Amino acid sequence: MPEVRFDKYYRYADLTEIVRAYAREFPQFLRLQSIGKSYEGRDIWLLTVTNFATGDDVDKPALWIDGNIHATELAPSSACLYLLQTLVTGYGTQPEIARCLDTRVFYICPRVNPDGAELALANKPKFIRSSTRPYPHQGEREDGLVMTDMDGDGRILQMRILDPNGAWKVCPTEPRLLIPREPTETGGQYYRILPEGEIENYNGIQIDIPPPKEGLDLNRNFPSGWRQEQEQMGAGPYPASEAEVRSLVDFITSHLNITGAIAFHTFSGVILRPYSHQSDDELPTKDLRVYQRIGDKATEITQYPAVSVFHEFRYDPKDFITGAFDDWAYEHQGVFAWTVEIWSPQRQAGIKEYKFIDWYREHPFEDDLTMLRWSDEVLGGKGYIDWYPFEHPQLGQVELGGWDAMYAWSNPPPQFLEKELARFPEWLVWHLLISPQLEIYEASISHLGGSNYRIRFAVQNTGWLPTYVTERAMDKKLVRGCLCAIELPEGAKLVTGKLREDVGQLEGRAYQPSAPLRRQADSTSDRALVEWVVYAPDDGTVFKLTARHDRAGVVNCQLSAIGDQ
Repeated sequence: MPEVRFDKYYRYADLTEIVRAYAREFPQFLRLQSIGKSYEGRDIWLLTVTNFATGDDVDKPALWIDGNIHATELAPSSACLYLLQTLVTGYGTQPEIARCLDTRVFYICPRVNPDGAELALANKPKFIRSSTRPYPHQGEREDGLVMTDMDGDGRILQMRILDPNGAWKVCPTEPRLLIPREPTETGGQYYRILPEGEIENYNGIQIDIPPPKEGLDLNRNFPSGWRQEQEQMGAGPYPASEAEVRSLVDFITSHLNITGAIAFHTFSGVILRPYSHQSDDELPTKDLRVYQRIGDKATEITQYPAVSVFHEFRYDPKDFITGAFDDWAYEHQGVFAWTVEIWSPQRQAGIKEYKFIDWYREHPFEDDLTMLRWSDEVLGGKGYIDWYPFEHPQLGQVELGGWDAMYAWSNPPPQFLEKELARFPEWLVWHLLISPQLEIYEASISHLGGSNYRIRFAVQNTGWLPTYVTERAMDKKLVRGCLCAIELPEGAKLVTGKLREDVGQLEGRAYQPSAPLRRQADSTSDRALVEWVVYAPDDGTVFKLTARHDRAGVVNCQLSAIGDQ
């Protein structure tokens, strides 16, 4: 068993060795491949996880899972590794995991953005949003403040600078905290707050905060709803322009067996669903209902609320984001897709009622005291750092301190990581097990006399979801129907029927009401029947029957022609 600890975050070389070790240890369940290269040339690793003894991965319904598309969001890579370990160790002891791996497949991409993660995990960290590729300009950074670890302690904190025109003052009841200066207030001691960093070409007066040289946001570069830079910052020059995004798009669009997708991010302690850019009114009614059912199960298992991005997670109440992975996976691929934001510092501190994004614009001062108390009592004072003096090369005497965001906010502190990751595997296994599943209902052959036989081949969808998965997939004609085929051996002939028959889509149980009231009638729309009449001159002639659906899997059997006894 690979030695993996879930109280630390791994750099790329260690992560690579870990996934290789898993593949060596569990070849019956794992295959490792690179699905592309990052901007700086690192492999983007993908693990295919299934019981290969029961069939190839492409012949089984699949769930896509990825993490760490944003540079500093490191816990998602650990969430993928934790799921991987849960699956391979649980196969022999947990029936649901065994059933899942025997009949279905996970595609797990633990680190979409290895370049950005390396900067975040460096001894002297650098925090960027996503890709390390310079964008939107290739030239040098503009003059102004560059975030960096000035005192070499491995943290990027805040700088507070005495300034009579500063917007902040020391809280009289808790001097470690700063509070806003009153609108008409004068005569006090005030501070200006800046990120810890160096000021390039400082003129002694102005401190500009230029946009980052690495301005891409890979989670704005997906094709669905993509908008240009002036409308959506970080979107890239064109849809899927970035190597990391293109690798995901190429793999997912070429694997039609994918029935759902989960992207792990941090932070907020919430599970997000499309749309990002429009109301629930625009979702097909059945899709909205299923999204809500899946979200309810997610909340039951993980204790994370499940919400719409547009309605409850907008960065600007009058604007919206586009080009996100989950919107693309739902809108263009027709699968139920989610973004999981791991970790909520507020909830950990005991703040239960808060709005995920609005809280950062305005919240009660009591919440700040609660958060500070959590840092003191639970984090041992490592979350919020008391202000301490520092001689800045351009500004002179300043103070460094405030929240160590990378430690306490962006990711779970290492000692809390495993507990947070343990929330998800049960829901992920459940999510895959609701996928459509093709099974044989009947396969029979009867002698009609002479050398003629009737073959009946009936299949059914035993999964909860319909074979097409979403109404959006049906609307956009993204999914073929179930194909039933007969293979004729030499000497046999088809008398009636077609060698290959499209029997359409097979329904699941997802759209049933909560109780069988009034005139409930469950039709057999989950089944399909194909009949052939064949000519087989020789007893023992073997016919191979196959049913295939891109999203529900493949089943096959053989029947032998035996005349009257």
